[in-house]
Amino acid sequence: MLLDLSHPWLEAGRPAALSVDGVAWGPHADHLVLYPATFTVEPGEILAIVGPNGAGKSSLLRCLYRYHRPLTGTVRLDDRDIWQMKPRDCARRVATVLQEPASDFGLTVAEIVELGLTPHMGRWQRIDSDQPVEQALALMNLLPFASRDFATLSGGEKQRVMIARALVQQPDLLILDEPTNHLDIRHQLEVLELLSRLRTTVVVSLHDLALASAHADRVLVLERGHQVQLGTPLDVLTPQTIRQTFAVESTIDSHPVTRRPRFSFHLDLNAKHRDQ
Repeated sequence: MLLDLSHPWLEAGRPAALSVDGVAWGPHADHLVLYPATFTVEPGEILAIVGPNGAGKSSLLRCLYRYHRPLTGTVRLDDRDIWQMKPRDCARRVATVLQEPASDFGLTVAEIVELGLTPHMGRWQRIDSDQPVEQALALMNLLPFASRDFATLSGGEKQRVMIARALVQQPDLLILDEPTNHLDIRHQLEVLELLSRLRTTVVVSLHDLALASAHADRVLVLERGHQVQLGTPLDVLTPQTIRQTFAVESTIDSHPVTRRPRFSFHLDLNAKHRDQ
């Protein structure tokens, strides 16, 4: 079984409060990709960000994990502007999982996961990493791959390694950009279940509205760089919002086993596409 949250180190994080106030970003001021967004994420909450391709989801996340400096607005972690924090201090509290893994540089799976401990090491200090790395690998069902070259893994296996690397960091805020990409159905469900049980604050972008509805406390909808909806999944993921944002028709009912919302989609071939 993949999930085993009995390890004490998984409970060591202190869930952070995230405050985003008027954050906008683009390559330059005359070309915004993300228009001013304002929202908060409470400690321990899961916020799912959804929207069609090109909606600005990745751009928003990059502002949250200190990759893009916003053109306007502020991002605060427990009332501290992340751009006024030392990079190492921010890295100790914020972990990220990106859509595409970075270059492996010939490292093994265990060595990739161990990189998650880097922010916690002093300049000349090396900490005992065997136990947390082993636990993270076990949690993600990756122990048999520990000595494998990272480059030899499948896309789904690589994604699980990157999640393990983020978890070993014991973050107070975990940011994930499409973490279920490349994962098979079982691992998609297990990873989202894992996120819902971690003692951390989570911001995650997702394409799958059913996963967002089932596991997120709140959902933020982006369209063409604009924040258009924010609220609980039941309030936000309605047929009207889905039609306006994704240009598809939807039917929403209750799953007969989980009782969670179940989504079915179809095209209205008689409707004029919004981009025409």
